[in-house]
Amino acid sequence: MICKNIFLSTPKENLYLDDALLKIAEENNGPEVLRFWESSSIFIVLGKTSKAQDDVFLTKAKEDNVPILRRSSGGGTVIQGPGCLNYSLIISKTSDRALQEIPASYSFISTKVISGLRLLCVNAEFFPPSDIALAENQKKFSGNAQKRGRNFILHHGTILYNFDLSLVEKYLPIPQKFPEYRRERGHRDFLTNISLNRKDIEQGIAQGFDITVFKEAMSEKERKCLAEILSK
Repeated sequence: MICKNIFLSTPKENLYLDDALLKIAEENNGPEVLRFWESSSIFIVLGKTSKAQDDVFLTKAKEDNVPILRRSSGGGTVIQGPGCLNYSLIISKTSDRALQEIPASYSFISTKVISGLRLLCVNAEFFPPSDIALAENQKKFSGNAQKRGRNFILHHGTILYNFDLSLVEKYLPIPQKFPEYRRERGHRDFLTNISLNRKDIEQGIAQGFDITVFKEAMSEKERKCLAEILSK
């Protein structure tokens, strides 16, 4: 597996590069990639089937010119920006038997992330179906979602480490469906940042996946594939 730090200039480019990486893997039987990225600007991203009218305070988002985009993976609506690190994983379904089934795949991947964070003294646990939270207070700092291709999975994950959590309350209502462990807590009582810097988080998660190959730039194939997707 290759680790890539590729931060593009716009949220749309960042989201679509993940789709390009999945497309390349499906067409060429790899490679597996762990990519880190973070947006320098605030934006709202809907899950594949999410409805903006249900998940966003639309009037407020429009007033403040906060873009609303849609990603190709499932999961719920989130707000992103500085202090919210994304990890995007392109992984073969044949890498482990657990990856054949959706619930087991979330547990398998989250366990790798958690093992890396524990190296940094973050005591985290996986909370089904797709969250990672602090063990001591069950406050969530990582949400996850997937797009499953024929042979590979695009797994989207976030890590809140220095994010302005007041933005969540400002732009997103409490979701209509939420995991049992949330216990009807509001955004402020449910979400948290972990007190680490971005580079340490990246290195810890990479260690969790036993990655030894690191690349900082896009390949020409990735550039062309991204351009094709953006042009549609």
